[in-house]
Amino acid sequence: MHSRKKIESLARAVHGLCAWWDLPVKSVLEVGAGVGYWSDWYRRTHKKVRVVSVDVSEHACKKYGHQLRDISRWSPRTKFDLVICQSVLQYLGDQDARRAIANLARSTKNLLYFEVPTKQDLRLTVDRTVTDLEIYSRDGAWYQSELKKKFRQIGAGLWVAKTSSIVLYELEAARSNRKT
Repeated sequence: MHSRKKIESLARAVHGLCAWWDLPVKSVLEVGAGVGYWSDWYRRTHKKVRVVSVDVSEHACKKYGHQLRDISRWSPRTKFDLVICQSVLQYLGDQDARRAIANLARSTKNLLYFEVPTKQDLRLTVDRTVTDLEIYSRDGAWYQSELKKKFRQIGAGLWVAKTSSIVLYELEAARSNRKT
């Protein structure tokens, strides 16, 4: 789990990139919100933004004020400018993870911030002494293959909905997204 300070730094960066791309962030969905650092940051610093936070844990919902929702079985009726799904899908089996990605796509108007530890991360990056290891470990290629059905990867955990009108410079987008 990341600290509040780290998440706030990340939220500022993602929000700043949205401003750079002239993407107004009027609505945010935080999936698997846990302690709700993203939602807290948006509610504190951007009071006019509609923020919805959801979690599958009844305890987290009661303690932090989220809606009780399972992203593998639920998608909202409206789309959000920014959807955050950080360290969630590793707890789902393949079929549920695929359904969750489809629901994330249905929920995302423009931009998805997506983070999940992959097999490589577990070998090389993650501090195993402070990380929950009771997860489904998948290759990054598995997530990329599933996400690319509905999103374009632009790097740093950011994915643009294929239906979005965001205009990117060629080198802002991941190489595989360039048209040849």
